[in-house]
Amino acid sequence: MLYKKSKAVRLDESLFLNPTSEYRGTPFWAWNTKLDRDTLLEQIEIFKEMGFGGFHMHVRTGLETPYLSDEFMEYIKLCSEKAIEEEMLCWLYDEDRYPSGAAGGLVTKNLRYRARHLLLSKKDYPDFEPNKEQFDRRIEAGEKPIGYYLASYCIVLTNGYLGSYRRIKRCEQVDVGDVWHAYVRLSPEDPWYNDQTYVDVLNKEAIEEFIRVTHERYYEVLGSEFGKSVPAIFTDEPQISRKSVLRFAEAERDATMSFTDDLPDTYYTAYGVDLLDVLPELFWELPDGKISQARYRYHDHLTERFAAAFSDTLGKWCEERNLALTGHFMSEATLYSQVLALGEAMRNYRSFQLPGVDILCDAKEFSTVKQAASAAHQYGREGVLSELYGVTHWYHDFKGHKLQGDWQAALGVTVRVPHLSLMSMAGEAKRDWPASIHYQSPWYREYPFVENHFARLNTALTRGKPDISIGVIHPVESMWIAWGPNDQTGELRDQLDKNYQNLISWLLYGLLDFDFISESLLPDLCPQAANPLQVGEMQYSTVIVPDCRTIRSTTLARLEAFRRAGGRVIFMGSVPELVDALPSQRAHELAAACETIPFDRYALLSALDSERKVEVRVRNGKLADNLFHQIREDNGCKWLFLCHVNRKRNLVDRPERYHIRIKGHYNPKIYDTITGQIYSCPAEIEGEHTVIIRDLYAEDSLLLQLEPGAPQLGLEMSSAPSFKPLMKLTDPVQYKLAEPNVLLLDRAEYAFDDGEFQPVEEILRIDNKFRKQLGYPLRMDRLRQPWTLAEGESCDHLLRLRYTINSQIPVSGAKLAMEDPENAQIYLNGQPVDVKVDGFFTDKAIKTFAIPDLHAGSNELLIEIPFGRRTNVEWCYLLGDFGVRVRGAHAEIEELPQQLAFGDWVPQGLPFYAGNVTYCCELVLEEKIDKAVLELPHFSAPVIAVNLNGERKGLIAYAPHRLELGTLSKGRHQLEIVVYGNRYNSFGTLHNANDEFRWYGPDSYRTSGSQWTDTYLLWKMGVLSHPIIGRYE
Repeated sequence: MLYKKSKAVRLDESLFLNPTSEYRGTPFWAWNTKLDRDTLLEQIEIFKEMGFGGFHMHVRTGLETPYLSDEFMEYIKLCSEKAIEEEMLCWLYDEDRYPSGAAGGLVTKNLRYRARHLLLSKKDYPDFEPNKEQFDRRIEAGEKPIGYYLASYCIVLTNGYLGSYRRIKRCEQVDVGDVWHAYVRLSPEDPWYNDQTYVDVLNKEAIEEFIRVTHERYYEVLGSEFGKSVPAIFTDEPQISRKSVLRFAEAERDATMSFTDDLPDTYYTAYGVDLLDVLPELFWELPDGKISQARYRYHDHLTERFAAAFSDTLGKWCEERNLALTGHFMSEATLYSQVLALGEAMRNYRSFQLPGVDILCDAKEFSTVKQAASAAHQYGREGVLSELYGVTHWYHDFKGHKLQGDWQAALGVTVRVPHLSLMSMAGEAKRDWPASIHYQSPWYREYPFVENHFARLNTALTRGKPDISIGVIHPVESMWIAWGPNDQTGELRDQLDKNYQNLISWLLYGLLDFDFISESLLPDLCPQAANPLQVGEMQYSTVIVPDCRTIRSTTLARLEAFRRAGGRVIFMGSVPELVDALPSQRAHELAAACETIPFDRYALLSALDSERKVEVRVRNGKLADNLFHQIREDNGCKWLFLCHVNRKRNLVDRPERYHIRIKGHYNPKIYDTITGQIYSCPAEIEGEHTVIIRDLYAEDSLLLQLEPGAPQLGLEMSSAPSFKPLMKLTDPVQYKLAEPNVLLLDRAEYAFDDGEFQPVEEILRIDNKFRKQLGYPLRMDRLRQPWTLAEGESCDHLLRLRYTINSQIPVSGAKLAMEDPENAQIYLNGQPVDVKVDGFFTDKAIKTFAIPDLHAGSNELLIEIPFGRRTNVEWCYLLGDFGVRVRGAHAEIEELPQQLAFGDWVPQGLPFYAGNVTYCCELVLEEKIDKAVLELPHFSAPVIAVNLNGERKGLIAYAPHRLELGTLSKGRHQLEIVVYGNRYNSFGTLHNANDEFRWYGPDSYRTSGSQWTDTYLLWKMGVLSHPIIGRYE
């Protein structure tokens, strides 16, 4: 059990103030370099300093220590021992990179365990083996066949629909129709899997081998700590071989479907039908609107094979060893995407002791979290894990961290796994979906401000059980039957997904919490229906059937019994015309005895008003539209959590006044998750409701404990004080840089070997050009791991980079920061540079060393790098006491300004600076100010610290951007505003010209065409308007 303390009768106030490790985040710790003892121990201490409660030991691109070797496992054991010493948790990760199952290719060296798919083509491919027997013989002989022939068909299309079809012999000629051939094809070898392939996730024997290679290895080393300091093992993005749909029904392109060798056998056992006899129905639509039950059964059976082979096998092994299986699947968000990659998401959570999700790009994937949370609720799991913050780039701030974490907490997430904490930024690692939530970010020591909030929140939201009475039949099976050609079913699939997402948003923003009910899981979770409908650990008084095209007979049987017992069933939109994918009036007969409503928000919210437990309205009387909530029952009291969902970028100084009506009579207490304080909340009783009026700013959330009884404080005490501005701070001001200023060296003339120098180009593009010329693999998104390569590969070529450094001033005492300087020959203005490493810049892999003085005018920096397959060619950085001016694609050194004005610091000599800046402001007051408040109306920074007369006063991260300073006496005061930087302007996608780009990984730094620009696209930074001193009245 992860949350043992949640079983206490009441939440301990000291636990709320100082939550222990199990309530805290546990980031993905990217093991992406050669492991060493000192680094591991030091970085664990950094995690604790940041407020984390543990870490996931997660292999990423760049690992040099052989995966799962004795050496590797010794480091695993070392980290476990350090976690115990620090009272932290050590979370396991089951793969070399992702997706899980191949064990870095160790499993799939055996071709029998390799992923495969069904290929349907009009081409008669001669390279495939004539049958599976010959395919197996070649594997036994140590050969690598690509696949084998399966069946042939005569397909007759009528206006693009499947008029008729039949199986034929491979060489049979047909008079009418076209001949199509089916093959089973092994996945091709891929450097991402270390020149092996992904695993066959439908093959239980393959997954058992994955467990033998991976999980048993961890059990040997850490088994005694399973369920103690080692709570869980994370499985990442398991997925079936991808399905496809035909673009056009009458096109002649190849098509694929997920497959494994014995799928026809188990399909026949399940349905008494040979899958190969009905195979064309998986690809083409039947005429006259007829629905293919064979297609429906294929998707259902495929999903069951996947869940049984992968999730059930891993879950059983973990449960038997007191270890929780956690992690997330691929592409859970939409109906379409989960059918493509999984078949159905919820079925796969049944064997997870801690279901999980991932939310990347700051996406609002409410569906993803709701599915996992619903399964967790019904199976009585302790919580939900979320891999979050990934692909949000270096500029993602504390506001973004809080908002993303808050809405997920409201939906049930209790274990946050921040993505990503880089062990090293060497080479390609720095582009591994930044930012790094670790020591490389200048704000890392202030992260407890974020982490403490979520840890405190978790102490409440892991108690008791969710108070949810609405169940929603999950509509994914309607997507199965729509899996036809795009030109015939694409719009239908789009509409199904639009309805699905609308339904989720209407309910959640409408503050009507619900659980999804998986039709495939329902028979086991609800053996016998009654009122309320008991689904596992949950009970629902109302069930919604949301515009489903098909519904299971087993679902209908339970809904019918539920309705007869007095339960409430609402059919929303169309009533299913199909039962088990066959035409039937049974759903219509049930609907006639139930409520039916149109598929729109107003009808839905109106119909569910009797189920409402909390209502929140804004000043104009309308329902709030930017809040999520969670209510929990906890030993006679309740918890209510309310939070904002979407970012509000303007009017941050204006709160929203919320009128909160809670069903029941309660004495509410506020549990302040930012400060750890607990205090009474003003409220009053109106009829059957407790009413609270509360002003909340853009990033605010509200955690209330609701004890039955009358409020202690009346509403007359609830109005928030108003802010009165008294004075603006003047500028320019003195300032301090926490690091030397930066001139980015990312563009140079270049020469390969003894060739002529070529015109200026960006460094990563130069690297690509040289690699293409030499036939080397590109350092982009798919690379073989270093641990699989021979050590000491020779660097037989030479790359010469010639930088021109223009300076308006002479510069002394500068340093150069670069990777692997000891391997390079470096010359400044023709003179060799003696490389003596004296420190690092941002990351320990980026080493610094002194260089000779630069003169005013043009300076030439020549770097000669021995070049081989594993050479990292990266941007360099000139560091020193100078300013920098950028114009378009050109940068030159100038005098460092003596003072800064309020506003963007980028054009004030700091365009590439990514560290912290302290604004040194002097206040001269003619009279005393009681209860003074500092307001920073506009800033661009992750977080800001404020010091007054040498004393730390606190942080500003969230709206309304204010901090209480206390009493300011008459006279002079020194006010320091410490603006924490991010690393974007040093390490960001500075030449990516696509404003809509989302996936900021390795390839986003190497765009081309209109998505590339030579000019620098820099992020605005600093205190952007004049600070204000005022007070509350």
